[in-house]
Amino acid sequence: MKKNLVMAFAAALLMGGLNAQAQAPTTTPTTTSAAGPLKLGYTNIDYVLSQTPEAKDIQNQLTIQRTQSENELKRMQKELEDKYSAYEKGAAQMSDVIRKDRETELQSLQARIQEFGQTSQQSLQSKYQQLVNPVVQKIQKAIDAVAKESGFQYVFNLDAGANTIPILLVAPEENNITELVLKKLGIDPAKAAAAAKPATTGGSTAPATKPAPTPAGGTAPKKN
Repeated sequence: MKKNLVMAFAAALLMGGLNAQAQAPTTTPTTTSAAGPLKLGYTNIDYVLSQTPEAKDIQNQLTIQRTQSENELKRMQKELEDKYSAYEKGAAQMSDVIRKDRETELQSLQARIQEFGQTSQQSLQSKYQQLVNPVVQKIQKAIDAVAKESGFQYVFNLDAGANTIPILLVAPEENNITELVLKKLGIDPAKAAAAAKPATTGGSTAPATKPAPTPAGGTAPKKN
């Protein structure tokens, strides 16, 4: 969906409307093209997602799966540590055959831990997509409806994702359609803003925590 937004932005640039606006600054949020005024809107999909009724359930399901994976990983790491400790204590008295067998067992267990860490992380990512995609599709439909009703030809996502530069750095507040999208989804914007208030810094409201997977971890313990 973000890729589509970027492609739409590129299309707007090709139309020459934004270039004309840059040459003649104006306070209006629209520009013109051969087809008429070009009206640009924006929202924050991560914020909208975090305010949906499904967000809490998504977070809970991901937390349960992540916790189960972390506990299993800890159990496997403890097993490896205990077996390695026993190996170190008795290695001097072991025959070559037994020592080799124990070493193979330790190597196999460490490989299993690494594989489990990777697969559990992939599973968590897959679970996240499975839970979030239907909600994102519902949000997209709401954005489409608001854009059509309000005459916005393009709607951009203010948040480009974690550790990335936002697509829009400066934009007039009157072009922010977030409240309209929330209303279209049946969400009270005032309650959503109040719920996000604890995350406010520097006078601007930051998005509430969105449901997102946290890797269970895939690093095997180092042998001491």
